[in-house]
Amino acid sequence: MRTRQKLPIAAAALAASVALTACGGSASPPSAAGGHTVAVERVAGVGDVLVDAGGKALYASNLEADGRVKCVGPCESFWQPLTVTSAKPSAGAGVGKVAVVERPDGARQVTVDGRLLYTFADDAPGQIKGIGFQDSFQGRHFTWKAVLAGGGLASRTDPSRGAGGY
Repeated sequence: MRTRQKLPIAAAALAASVALTACGGSASPPSAAGGHTVAVERVAGVGDVLVDAGGKALYASNLEADGRVKCVGPCESFWQPLTVTSAKPSAGAGVGKVAVVERPDGARQVTVDGRLLYTFADDAPGQIKGIGFQDSFQGRHFTWKAVLAGGGLASRTDPSRGAGGY
């Protein structure tokens, strides 16, 4: 008899989970960004860094200082553009002016104070490995820096302070 009682409860829990997911909800804990598209988080060894909703550091490249998208194709396998669908991006306190630009593929990429924002594939929340990273794609040489609150760029980390930089 107990098995029969557990089955309807398990089915109800599964149905509630499916319904919540279909409505865009999530049973996971709140993100590091407090529900914002972009927020500020203190990272040891670096300072107050802009992060995405998952808590990953956000970067900008030297080649896109003019606000034009140049990281396309293979570049995106390492540097994922921070994009939004139809919603307007939101920002936590101290982030700066948030806007959106259209990428060549039609995606809507988030910018802060005109800087195109990306996450680095090798990073995890609270861990920054891409500061000062240099790479080349399609004949273009990129140098990446973490975007700091207040508009600055972090050019290096102090590995002895736990940032995990290269």
